[in-house]
Amino acid sequence: MGLLENLVLVFVAGLVTALATGLGAIPFFVVDDFSDRWNVALWGVASGIMVSASLFGLVNEGLAYAAGGFPTLMVGGLLTGVVLVEVADWALDAIDIEGDDESSESAHHSEGSDDHAGEDHTHETEEVHADGGGHSHDEHAMEAEAFAEGDLKKLVLILGILTVHSFPEGVAVGVSFAELGLEGGIPVLGFSVPLLAVFMTVAISIHNIPEGTAIAIPMRAMDVSKWRMVGAAVFSSLPQPIGAVIAFAFVRWAKEFLPFGFGFAAGAMIYLVATEFIPEALETGEHLPGEGHRELVVGLSLGVAAMVPLMYV
Repeated sequence: MGLLENLVLVFVAGLVTALATGLGAIPFFVVDDFSDRWNVALWGVASGIMVSASLFGLVNEGLAYAAGGFPTLMVGGLLTGVVLVEVADWALDAIDIEGDDESSESAHHSEGSDDHAGEDHTHETEEVHADGGGHSHDEHAMEAEAFAEGDLKKLVLILGILTVHSFPEGVAVGVSFAELGLEGGIPVLGFSVPLLAVFMTVAISIHNIPEGTAIAIPMRAMDVSKWRMVGAAVFSSLPQPIGAVIAFAFVRWAKEFLPFGFGFAAGAMIYLVATEFIPEALETGEHLPGEGHRELVVGLSLGVAAMVPLMYV
């Protein structure tokens, strides 16, 4: 197969992971809300999948490419992935300064106009924050507000931030296709697809479902239509097929940098779990018995268990 056909296949794989995010909003077609127990467990599932895919897929493959030597490139990639997440958080904080001021002013006017409306607003705000705090929550709340208001400028800004956060997942898919077309792969639509590529595409897709749910939660509180919630969830992962194509093209052009690509994706995703997913889950479950630790551990275990069959295929 030619390079163009390969790029199309990789783009489709990345698009599948993006569309899977929209599945996270589907439950709101039949239910009105998710309990904190479910939210904590879902974050645990997403975290378990992300860490498993990173360690047993990307890091393991990066070490294999080191051929017994010190994996300098992979370690460099790991550190670069961490730096990228920190830069994204800094950018998100900078944008939030304006958003928080506007939200505070809006809340003040709302409370001044009607005491009962203010109480409802407070309750609604608590529901919006039901998916936790931190940078991931800020991201989701900003996106929900932008979609609710139809603010194109804000959506463009958010897409820029989401690109930095979602890009590593696309890179993970892209680098996993590095050996596309070589012997030993799984036949898919006339392509010989590496087992690692199947593993990463499925892993990122499953991981994106609870991420889509987290995005939909604040939008439901704002009475955004159900299909717009689905669209917003997919929108949040649009950088993934782009990242997949760029990463695939890069490692095919400079295959010696493949360990760096594996490390970059793994470092960013593991750091996201440690600094955003787990803290958000714990904040969500702080009012539950045991502060949500049991639900988080169960979710983490289910996430890892979901990846075990793929590891041994």
